[in-house]
Amino acid sequence: MKKIFIAATDMAIGGAERALLGLLNALDKEKYQIDLFLLHHSGPLMELIPKEIRLLPEIPKYADLGIPIQKVLKHGHLDIFYGRLKGKIKAGQYAAKHQLKKDNSVSIHYSFKYTLPYLPVISDTLYDLAIGFTIPYYLVDQKVQASKKAAWIHTDYAMIDGDREEELKVWDVYNHIISISEAVTRSFVSVYPSLAKKIFLMENILSPDLIRKQADLFDIPPEFSDGAASIHLLSIGRLTKAKNFDNVPDICARLIHAGWPVKWYIIGFGSDQSLIEDRICEAQMENNVFLLGEKANPYPYIRHCDLYIQPSRYEGKSIAVREAQILHKPVVITRFPTADSQLKNGIDGLIVPMNNEDCAEGIAMLLGNPKKQLALIRHCQSEDFSTETEALKIDQLFESSSVSPTIF
Repeated sequence: MKKIFIAATDMAIGGAERALLGLLNALDKEKYQIDLFLLHHSGPLMELIPKEIRLLPEIPKYADLGIPIQKVLKHGHLDIFYGRLKGKIKAGQYAAKHQLKKDNSVSIHYSFKYTLPYLPVISDTLYDLAIGFTIPYYLVDQKVQASKKAAWIHTDYAMIDGDREEELKVWDVYNHIISISEAVTRSFVSVYPSLAKKIFLMENILSPDLIRKQADLFDIPPEFSDGAASIHLLSIGRLTKAKNFDNVPDICARLIHAGWPVKWYIIGFGSDQSLIEDRICEAQMENNVFLLGEKANPYPYIRHCDLYIQPSRYEGKSIAVREAQILHKPVVITRFPTADSQLKNGIDGLIVPMNNEDCAEGIAMLLGNPKKQLALIRHCQSEDFSTETEALKIDQLFESSSVSPTIF
C-alpha cells in the first residue's frame, strides 16, 4: 500500500478546501494510506473529512503560523514570533522597493521562509508521495520525507505580485506541479517558464451525487423566506480582494435603481469583511446585501437562489461556479483573465464585464430574459460535471520524476 502525505492550512469554507475534500473522498483507501496534516484543526469542513483518512496531530508551532502575530507570544513560541516578525519586516521592505500591489504574496511567503528553521519535522514516515495542497509549500519541501513531491496550484499566479526569484526556489524542488486547468497552467508558466515540464493537469474533483444530496438536506433557507417578493442572488467565496465582493453593494444598488427587487447574499469569511460592510453602508444596501458568514453546507442556498454570481477580479477555476452548474442554476461570472476556462459563454453560463455599470447591466439583461435563463439551466442539466475519475491520475505521479507539459 503506497503512503501519501497531504498538507493544507485548515478546513475553512473555501474552494481549495472543497477541492481537498473531493480528492480525499475520491482516492482509493484500499490502495493508499493517506495522512493529512493541517496547520489548524479548524473550520466547518473538518467533520466532512472521510474517516479512513489518518489526520495527523496538530503541532503547536505550526498552528502559530496562521494566527495574529501578537498571540504567538502568549503561546511562548519566541522563535516563531521572531521568524514571523523578521518575515513581516523583510516583506515590507521588498514590497516597498519593488512597488508591489498591496495584494501580494510576499508577506505570507516570507513569514514561512523565516520561521522554517524553528519548525519541527512533521513525520518520521517515508512517504511514496507528499503533496502540498495549499500553502505553506515550504513544509512539504523541507519537513517531510517522500520519494516524490507535488504542489497543487489553485489560482491565477500572473495576477499576484511576489518575490519571483525566491518563490521559484520553492516550486523548483517539486517533481510535479499540479494545475487545475489549462488557463491556470498558462498563467503559471507565464511567470515561471522554466517549470513548464513539471506541470500536470488534474481538475478539481467534484461528486454531483454528493452535492445534490447535501442540497436536499434542508428546505428553503430562512433568508429566502420572502418568497417571490425578491430575486435572490448568491455568491460564495473568501472575503478577499480576489473575489471582488467589495463592489457587490454598488452593483446591487444599480440593479435596485433599475427596478429589480434583488437581494444579494454572500457566503464566506475573510479579511475584507469590514471593507464590504462599509461599502454596504455607503451604497445604502443594508436591506439588500447580506453577509451570511461561513456555511458548512452552502448547497441548499445554491439550490434555492435565482442566479449564482461570481464577480471575481481573478480566479483559478471556481469550484462554487461548477457546484452551481451541477445544481442547475443560471450562472454569471465577470470577465476575469481565466473566465473562458470556467464556462462556455452564453451556453452554460454568462460572462459579463468587470466594471460595475456593465456588470449590473449584464445581470439585468439575464434577469429580464427568462428564455435565456431556461436555456442555461437546460444545458447544465444535460452536462455530466463529475470529475471523480481525475483521482485515478494520482498513479501517474509515482511513475516518473516529471511529466510532459499540458498544451497551453
